[in-house]
Amino acid sequence: MRLLIVDDDLRLRKLVRTYAQLEQFACEEAANGQEALKLLETRPFDLVVLDVMMPGLSGFETLREIRRFSQVPVIMLTARSEEYDKLLGFKLGVDDYVPKPFSPKELMARIGAVLRRAGGGGPSRPMVFGELSISPKSRSVILKGQPIALPPKEFDLLLKLAQNEHIVLSREQLLETIWGYSYTGDSRTVDTHVKSLRDHLGDYRNVIQTVWGVGYKFEYAKK
Repeated sequence: MRLLIVDDDLRLRKLVRTYAQLEQFACEEAANGQEALKLLETRPFDLVVLDVMMPGLSGFETLREIRRFSQVPVIMLTARSEEYDKLLGFKLGVDDYVPKPFSPKELMARIGAVLRRAGGGGPSRPMVFGELSISPKSRSVILKGQPIALPPKEFDLLLKLAQNEHIVLSREQLLETIWGYSYTGDSRTVDTHVKSLRDHLGDYRNVIQTVWGVGYKFEYAKK
């Protein structure tokens, strides 16, 4: 799961990131609205935590621009409690508000609730990494404009890794979540499927990286 944290306060961003990573989110940060928009236009995110009061584009202005091209869930952080502001935010398409100062644990709970309302806690729109597109709903993969026919377990493996970009997943975790059983001593099942998946991905084989002695992670480097 990918979270974008947008706030001009570096300490607040780090605080939210720390708690989000404990919940297994892959996090990216933006110090202002312009940076956030650039990230959202090029990378898939499952939710945005967006501050209202920022230099340059305000949170409301940033949200207005986001809604021109994305319906990603947005939670706004605000020290302002005026009813007009909240009505404006809901009109623009905000999913929830969290007033400052806030409890990081409460923020995590609200993030979970918004994601569940948005679709069961997982992304349903295609995840795009350059010329590689992964669609959870249709369970399809498009590479350089052409569909790739992946066996079901290979698709599940690719999706799981992509949804946890930058996070190392052990062979035990992959066995348990994809094959539905606990690790019993044979990690070759995962290794064999990774090898076959890489073959299917061709030029994009390197998005699946081996972390020796641990497992695998998904890393996309913009070309």
